[in-house]
Amino acid sequence: MIEIAELANGIKVLTEKIPHVHSASIGVWVDVGSRDENDHEAGITHFIEHLMFKGTQRRSAKDIAEELDAVGGQLNAFTTKEYTCYYARVLDEHLPLAVDLLGDMLFHSRFDEVDIDRERNVILEEIKMYEDAPDELVHDIFAGTIWRSHPLGRPVIGGEQSVRNLSRADLLAFYQKYYIPGNIVVAAAGNFEHGRLLEMLNATFGQLIGGKKERLFVVPEPNKDVFCRTKDTEQVHLCLGTTGLPLDHEKIYVFQLINTILGGGLSSRLFQEIREQRGLVYSVFSYHSSYHDSGLFCVYAGLSKQNVREALELIVKEIRDIQKQGVSPAELQRVKDQLKGNLLLSLESVSTRMSRLGKSQLYLGKITPPEEIVSRIMAVTNDDIMELTRNILKPEDFSLASVGPWHEEHIFREVSG
Repeated sequence: MIEIAELANGIKVLTEKIPHVHSASIGVWVDVGSRDENDHEAGITHFIEHLMFKGTQRRSAKDIAEELDAVGGQLNAFTTKEYTCYYARVLDEHLPLAVDLLGDMLFHSRFDEVDIDRERNVILEEIKMYEDAPDELVHDIFAGTIWRSHPLGRPVIGGEQSVRNLSRADLLAFYQKYYIPGNIVVAAAGNFEHGRLLEMLNATFGQLIGGKKERLFVVPEPNKDVFCRTKDTEQVHLCLGTTGLPLDHEKIYVFQLINTILGGGLSSRLFQEIREQRGLVYSVFSYHSSYHDSGLFCVYAGLSKQNVREALELIVKEIRDIQKQGVSPAELQRVKDQLKGNLLLSLESVSTRMSRLGKSQLYLGKITPPEEIVSRIMAVTNDDIMELTRNILKPEDFSLASVGPWHEEHIFREVSG
């Protein structure tokens, strides 16, 4: 059963009791991400996430690293374009420790100058690591190609120059602006009592003072463009696609099915046709990232440069085929069952259930029952799929980004046009 409450200071708390497990997962979701940064601040949200682990008045960085390890628990965090999450998974008996540790980290971190400089170097090395991973780098370049003048087009990690220039004053000012009660959601799932967790949170999180930082979203304007970055790699890494749908769009489940049909797994059309039947790639897949006011659809392929034209032709062919012919009843049922199975199997994890609560609250302000999601997936028709594919996935309007020994933009324009 899902229960929802609000602390006196405005922090929202969502819990789901799962009595048959012996664990608990808790996440603190802060409603701030890299899209909230200006050019000077690029990478600051991710930088602050790192600093939360560097020590408080009560704990050293080593203490933070060791306390949950000592009881077999896990502690981690991640930053996205629209939110930041700090989370822990522990045996249910150690939930008080996890709550105390997360509260101490988030509201009592020292922001020590020495730690800031040390962590700055860590992040600069992280940026270099991405530069050496073209299969990851190309996705950031692709987002920047479509949204080059918008914060959603910037890497979450920031750039070398902006990270070098961020001062302690910059970090504290940004932290104080966004790490306030109205911007925080606590989500938890596992074997515990809702009332008992509220008591723990009131003793730690309840001491935080502040209101809410209202966001003024600027909807990103897409650009149709091609960007080829020459790099001495064995493979060409390609991303091509277009803007997609926001998370609360009424046709989001139709688009999830389209993505699954095209490139969502080993049985998808792109994987079967381009890898299994033709042997042109090792990796090919598609994905759809949804945000508050937009989305991004992308097909990725890693391949030798001599195979690029044929692979691009096949990608466009499969999209055109869905636009004109749709999918067979058997294929449609298969992908519906695939999404249903993925959803229901994922709910066997307390961490997934916790994440579902936190993300749903931030994006939708409500929790959609799994049964309703399955019902909406099962209601999608072939006509729905054909219509949305025609309206959104227009290869002639696609953008492309590549990293590797290939820069023949004309091939993409010829194939997609």
